[in-house]
Amino acid sequence: MQPENVSVHHDPESSAVAVAVVQFAPGTDPSGNLETLRAHVRAASERGAKVVVAPEYSMFAVTRLDERVVAVAEPLTGPFVTGLGEIAREFGVYLVAGTVEQVAAARRIRNTLVVLGPDANLVTKYRKVHLYDAFGYVESDVVEAGAIEAPATFTVGAVTFGMQTCFDLRFPEGCRRVAAAGAQVLVLPAQWIPGPAKVDQWTTLLRARAIENTVYVAAADQCAPRGAGASMIIDPTGVVLAELGDEPGVLTAAIDFDHLVAVRTANPSLILRRFSITERAPD
Repeated sequence: MQPENVSVHHDPESSAVAVAVVQFAPGTDPSGNLETLRAHVRAASERGAKVVVAPEYSMFAVTRLDERVVAVAEPLTGPFVTGLGEIAREFGVYLVAGTVEQVAAARRIRNTLVVLGPDANLVTKYRKVHLYDAFGYVESDVVEAGAIEAPATFTVGAVTFGMQTCFDLRFPEGCRRVAAAGAQVLVLPAQWIPGPAKVDQWTTLLRARAIENTVYVAAADQCAPRGAGASMIIDPTGVVLAELGDEPGVLTAAIDFDHLVAVRTANPSLILRRFSITERAPD
């Protein structure tokens, strides 16, 4: 079976894209979170990053979701996403961040990733599909799951990026859909809740998703106290290119398209796969 959109042809003049991952601890003040994020994006831009990935719930973060997150929710035309666009334009980057999207006439929100381009416009979005109803948390009490749609991707230079969010990482078929849709980089913002063995699970799953899909992974977690940290950038063979502990910081690495071509030539697993992915009807 020949999967679609796994071509390795590219423009030799734009075969590498610098990506940055931001790890910070968002709080309950969206404007303050924007200011903190702006400082991190500045640092990433000064290191040459063209794509900057911030955590899930960058707009507003609490340990457990409740009516507070519903009250602060905004449409994607609201001040937080507009502010992200202004930051992206100021520093000439593509900025990926997690927002709290308002659902019209509902006491629920959507957990939505947005991508703002260097022109400040919304490039694409992804609404989290797999909600965190595990380990004693019930995200679905407050969050409306995203619809199953074609994977959201965006392209910078020769490189195509796709998105998943936090708990989605535990579902390899979702990440495989992103790779099969043409992504060479999986960006994965998260608020990976701390707990026993959680960092080991996080790092193992991130490396597995990189290896099995022959993609780079740029994973941006929240840091302590509400996130486990351990943000990292991983190459298509599973090698960790850059990583953090549980402190705030910025990681940068080159997404090298030529290296990706070499890895996929040596290990054409996307082409050799024998099974497709189908949507499971909800219960």
